[in-house]
Amino acid sequence: MLTVAVLISGTGSNLRALLDAAADPEFPARIVVVGADREAEGFAHAEEYGIPTFMVPWAMFASREEWGAELAAQLRVWRPDLVVLSGLMRLLPATLVDERSPRIINTHPAYLPEFPGAHGVRDALAAGVEQTGASVIIVDNGVDSGPILAQERVPVLAGDDEHALHERIKPVERRLLIDVVRRVASGELDLAQIASRAAGAEASAP
Repeated sequence: MLTVAVLISGTGSNLRALLDAAADPEFPARIVVVGADREAEGFAHAEEYGIPTFMVPWAMFASREEWGAELAAQLRVWRPDLVVLSGLMRLLPATLVDERSPRIINTHPAYLPEFPGAHGVRDALAAGVEQTGASVIIVDNGVDSGPILAQERVPVLAGDDEHALHERIKPVERRLLIDVVRRVASGELDLAQIASRAAGAEASAP
């Protein structure tokens, strides 16, 4: 059984979807803890399911590295097989990524490598594209630059604003995330192998 820690900053809609999926006895993963960088609304979902929570408040630390060191310490207590970033609005410091890599994954509301960064939906609209998407990636030390595990296109409709488009992307993100966690748990996706292959391809690129 794959054990999962989920890190959030806000309402935790992806967290809720994962909790609902993991409630099925046939689902091969269990969420063991939910952490956040602030007092997050999404803690309510964890509490409903009886999942422990912890908070490492960003504002209490002098640097990203100090915050990351405490976050890493909290994760070591729970020893999860996989860490899922579910709306965590902070870049993890390299020390934490290196400690957990490649078993940290994240979702992104764009069809990467298109529109990385914090405003993927807004950037897609500004670019005037006809379609964007959702992606699930392995977290590396770049910005939304890790190996892609799953992605799917989402059309941009006439009259879309940022909220409307994002609301259509979110269900796709949730579905992809649940499927990726299931496939990691079942052994269908080997994160170490995928990361190694991506590193090799990058090293051999001209």
